[in-house]
Amino acid sequence: MTDAKLNWRTFLLVGPAALFTVLFFVVPLAAMVAVSFTAGGAASLDNYRHFLTQPSYVKALANSLEVTLIVTAISVVVAYPLAWVLAERVPERWQRAALMLTILPFWTSYVVRSYSWLLLLAERGVVNRALMATGLLDQPLQLANTRAATVIGFVHFFVMLLTLTIYANFKQLSPSYRKAAADLGAGGVQTFLHVVLPLTLPGIMVGAFLTFVLAIGDYVTPQLLGGSNELLMPQLVIQQIGRRADLPLAAALSLILMLVISIAYLACARWLKLDRT
Repeated sequence: MTDAKLNWRTFLLVGPAALFTVLFFVVPLAAMVAVSFTAGGAASLDNYRHFLTQPSYVKALANSLEVTLIVTAISVVVAYPLAWVLAERVPERWQRAALMLTILPFWTSYVVRSYSWLLLLAERGVVNRALMATGLLDQPLQLANTRAATVIGFVHFFVMLLTLTIYANFKQLSPSYRKAAADLGAGGVQTFLHVVLPLTLPGIMVGAFLTFVLAIGDYVTPQLLGGSNELLMPQLVIQQIGRRADLPLAAALSLILMLVISIAYLACARWLKLDRT
């Protein structure tokens, strides 16, 4: 009787979450997989063949990977020293206020932030006007509708995310590790390379993976800031839906993007494990 009650309690606790997962994740994913293997109402691999044989589609995937890797690398380089300053140099009583200022961009709509950068980088935007007013330029620079604009918009958002994950690692780093390294004769650079950096690497990798996932699947920022000069995978997927109404091809492209994300997860899996015992 006790076991039966325990089983019912377990079912009541786990059942709703399992049902939600099946209805809103497993079933839609299975439907998308099934649709991706259809063409003209019949089972077919044509959608995947079409992707592999279209240079512009392969180029879109390459563009997405290039932009995402550039954004991730720049965000890590900027976020790491910022997290170090917040954790190690800002007095404890001011750290909460400093963190609040750091995450202020999260309080603004994602679309609004992208449009704000578009106003700054436009041909007659704030940046070009300032440069021309100082006499450094005679003609405005082409900043908007470029890959650089997309990268800037992404970095502005993801630096904050990476700063939080790295900051959390710094706060968990015991001062005794540095003291032990100093007792063994290690200098500042050696302590950083052999003690601090390896121990904060999980925070870097978690933030980098989240940045990779969110950036490679983002449609808004590339569309608003990058324009149509360079096609990325999310834009290619939307084109199949909005212009061609080709849902099977859109599903296939989406699954290819999911495969890339899965490969990235496997590459980072050793740092993404929650249980590190």
